[in-house]
Amino acid sequence: MGSLDSPAGSGSYKRAAAPASVPRAPSAGGGAARRPGVRSRLARFVLVDKVDFLQWIGTAAAFFFVTILVYTFLPGSVVVENPTMLLPSRRASGGWGQGGTEAVLPRGLGGLENGEGLTFEPTRLREKWARERSQDAQSLAELGRPVKRAGARKPRLALVFGDLSPDAMQLQMISVASVLEAMGYEMKVFSFGDGPCSSIWRTIGIPVEILPVDTKLLTSIDWLDYDGMLVNSIEARPVFSSLLQEPFKSVPVIWTVQETSLAHCIREYKSSGMTQILGGWQEVFSRANVIVFPNYILPVMYAAFDSGNYFVIPGSPAPAFQADRFIVKNYDKDVRISLSLGPRDFVIAMVGSQFSYDGLLMEEALVLQAVGPLLQQYPSENSTQTELKVRILTGNQTDKHRIALEAIALNVGFSRGAVEHVAVEDTDNLLAIANLVIYCSCFDEQSFPNVLVEAMILEKLVIAPDLGMITKYIDDGINGLLFPRKNIAMLSQVLLQVVSNGELSDLGKNIASVGKARAKDLMASEAIEGYAVLLENVIKFPSETLTPLTAGEIPLPLKQEWKWHLFEGVEHLYNVNESLADCKMLQKMDWHRNRKDDPHSITPKIDETFSAIAWREERANGIMSAKMKLEEEYLKERSDQPHGTWEEVHRNVKRVDRMKNELHERDEKELERTGQPLCIYEPFYGEGTWPFLHQSSLYRGIGLSSKGRRFGADDIDASSRLPLLNSGYYRDILGEFGAFFALANRIDRIHKNSWIGFQSWRVTARKANLSKNAESAMLEAIQTQKHGDAFYFWVRMDQDPRNHANQDFWSLCDAINAGNCRSSI
Repeated sequence: MGSLDSPAGSGSYKRAAAPASVPRAPSAGGGAARRPGVRSRLARFVLVDKVDFLQWIGTAAAFFFVTILVYTFLPGSVVVENPTMLLPSRRASGGWGQGGTEAVLPRGLGGLENGEGLTFEPTRLREKWARERSQDAQSLAELGRPVKRAGARKPRLALVFGDLSPDAMQLQMISVASVLEAMGYEMKVFSFGDGPCSSIWRTIGIPVEILPVDTKLLTSIDWLDYDGMLVNSIEARPVFSSLLQEPFKSVPVIWTVQETSLAHCIREYKSSGMTQILGGWQEVFSRANVIVFPNYILPVMYAAFDSGNYFVIPGSPAPAFQADRFIVKNYDKDVRISLSLGPRDFVIAMVGSQFSYDGLLMEEALVLQAVGPLLQQYPSENSTQTELKVRILTGNQTDKHRIALEAIALNVGFSRGAVEHVAVEDTDNLLAIANLVIYCSCFDEQSFPNVLVEAMILEKLVIAPDLGMITKYIDDGINGLLFPRKNIAMLSQVLLQVVSNGELSDLGKNIASVGKARAKDLMASEAIEGYAVLLENVIKFPSETLTPLTAGEIPLPLKQEWKWHLFEGVEHLYNVNESLADCKMLQKMDWHRNRKDDPHSITPKIDETFSAIAWREERANGIMSAKMKLEEEYLKERSDQPHGTWEEVHRNVKRVDRMKNELHERDEKELERTGQPLCIYEPFYGEGTWPFLHQSSLYRGIGLSSKGRRFGADDIDASSRLPLLNSGYYRDILGEFGAFFALANRIDRIHKNSWIGFQSWRVTARKANLSKNAESAMLEAIQTQKHGDAFYFWVRMDQDPRNHANQDFWSLCDAINAGNCRSSI
């Protein structure tokens, strides 16, 4: 459950204009003036046309009785005292380690009337995109001519998953990827674990690669080959260990988060003092260009990590997936027993908004009052025949709320126990055994409620108020029934049309059947088109790429449905992956990741991430180790230190300066390299390139920035030899040529070998680097002076897509360079 009391970062919730209300007479007493929500409800309730006089008298008496009960159990206000949701606050200048206070967000909305809503607006993102479009237009205007595109390749996207188990996330992204491929995108799937969905991806023509992860959680993939990345699920977090490092910081990342597990753990992390873990998640959430949520409750739950990049794309196959999963299990009999229901009871499920607000109790009371006339179709409570039972789905309820609603139900005519609350955890169970579902909230939200989607897929008759987000997807009398939100009393007439002789009428069954057929792919078009629009705003395609189709050019048949047919026959389709279902598993992964972040630590593979690590024991051991280290330092300071004369100290310092090389430290590889005729230098920039660099003495790294040098390695600091590289502008312009120039500056002080070679780390990333056999052949040719003084350069001929005829190097070189290769020798 969420609170809408305060904005959630940049994607803030704002009050939307309330619909025009029925004119009301001025209040005579001060008490009524303090309760505008009750007054407007009463005005809308009593000023109804075509109401019989006696019916009006009875209804008014019942309403005033309900009002008295509310005042009795909730003195002084109609606001339900629901528990508050605690979310850690985010300070503009501070992080988790700076002692930020905890913001209490009350559930009440403080006077929002029924039918009035709040809207989530990603203001910062939209302002950023508008600013970038304006800058691009200005640059083109200054250029004075249109930019010509070479169109040499398709735009490339990388799709990253935690695993390839069959779930709603896989179904959604396979459907989105199918449309993106038709738009002109080229994609590749990466995953940290294999699964049944790998064959589905290959079926639609998208290659799959299972990511190996090294001890520092850096993936051995050159993400610069891709114009953008779609990361899915919080289980794919390890990929950010590379994306947070240079040179991959500039790769656009769209991260879709559908899980609530991490949001539930934020408070526990904060209370346990796990500021390092919270700071790590904050850093990861900030790295993504856009965080995509499938509904409007998740941005509130993850408000603690909001850095202005939240975005909502409504629509997901998750409700349909969840309903199908329940149908497969078929626990109908056991569910009825757990909900205190008889096998023949007629069950009405009352559901509402995920948000909580002031008028919730009043709306539930009015809906119960409207259901009251159905009681005439059922025998007394002592009968063994069918009874009318109402179950209300609720999040956190107080004792006052429960007692007040029980008294209201008894006054309406329900027997004791006929009206009860059901916890959110039993949503699937309640919807599965309900005969019809009533949406009792008049709070106007921005997207169609997931609970109604699931109910419709379970073939339940859905009755809802005529809110804007409801009428967009429900046609009254076709796939559901509507009642006026300003006159809930009309709900009684709607119910009497579809409930006859204590059973659901044929009309109601037909409407439920049509609703099931339509709900399977409800909002699929909006979701698929939403990702296409998002890519247009986030990714800036280079000039050599072909321009993909725009979102408006997507053919309608391609985006109207999810690709359910691709999942037919998949084993274990509805098994839920619970690897990150609780905070303990998240703690183990986060704690292990933090240990891996230490470059001096020697840690096992990521497979040991989920080993049995007790957080409290690890924390106690860490504190004990820190204390012992501190004591040792104190003892070392107190021990006697040898002293010498000033001349001896000066002489020792000069000796150290002469032995120390200002540019690098000597190590074993440098000593091995001394007797070799060849040294191959590998220019690199940033920690993200470390997995692609060789460790043997034949190779030597040359870092374009001192910040990205490997610890303990014999890397050359190019920026020290060529200060021009300290400027990011010139470093980007020169690229790897900057390393060549830095090495050429006083080369005799660095390069002691007779032969010199260069190999880019990107060649290793593409698996086109020198093989062991090629290394041996080159060293032999150099030592024997087989070709005298010559240039040697290498390329993998068997992996070049242009070499279909399997030609030799010179033939292929001439073919792609107009025959100028041999002539240039």
